[in-house]
Amino acid sequence: MIVYCAGPVKGDQTYHKFHLEIIEQVSALGHTALSELNSEFKSAFPLNDHEVFNRDIKWMDRSKIVIAEASGPSLGVGFEIAYALYKKQIPVLVLVNSAASLSSMIMGCNSELLTIKQYTDNEDLKKIISTFIKKINDN
Repeated sequence: MIVYCAGPVKGDQTYHKFHLEIIEQVSALGHTALSELNSEFKSAFPLNDHEVFNRDIKWMDRSKIVIAEASGPSLGVGFEIAYALYKKQIPVLVLVNSAASLSSMIMGCNSELLTIKQYTDNEDLKKIISTFIKKINDN
């Protein structure tokens, strides 16, 4: 399965290591983890903002689900979550660290496609991702 892995790239980097862990876990489960931070898909040359936007939209269009690390504020991650839910209408797992707070726009969203889970460490993250992907595959 193709999974778009969203997380701040230019924004708040406090939870960067967990974004990388999401990519690693999705890959370890045998799925394709599309992300700018996945070295397998890193561009050989710098992309301008327009090229990044087009690439990421194409990646989301190809993906069956989105998993987003949303512990730190990021306009890009918020945009990607909204795009996946309301344009593509695909399931989205939003992960937020227990030490962080999540935007009211996401917390207040009542889309049946949205799952929000809090985690405390890498082990929590792995379990949540594995459970979510299994649920998607079983449907």
